[in-house]
Amino acid sequence: MVAEIETEAAARREQSGSHILGVDAVLAQQTLASPNRSKKSPAPLFHAATKVVHRELYEAYGWFVAAYREAAEKLRAGDRTVRFPLGSFPPALPFAAE
Repeated sequence: MVAEIETEAAARREQSGSHILGVDAVLAQQTLASPNRSKKSPAPLFHAATKVVHRELYEAYGWFVAAYREAAEKLRAGDRTVRFPLGSFPPALPFAAE
């Protein structure tokens, strides 16, 4: 089974033109260095099972942000009774000695 895997891997490397680094090359690598190119893309804003659910979450987040910004503006204008969206925290108010 191991020989079969090695044969398949060798065939794939030959087909793609890639090569094995080898022991010396692996040991010569800097362990704390960053890669030249990253294969990672930015993380998505939401993980969702379908595109429809993803779109709905994105739209709901937009409504949440708009409601939060509106409430924050009212708070800055002096309205201390303003209600913020559920699950959010109001911004800190400036210190005022009483």
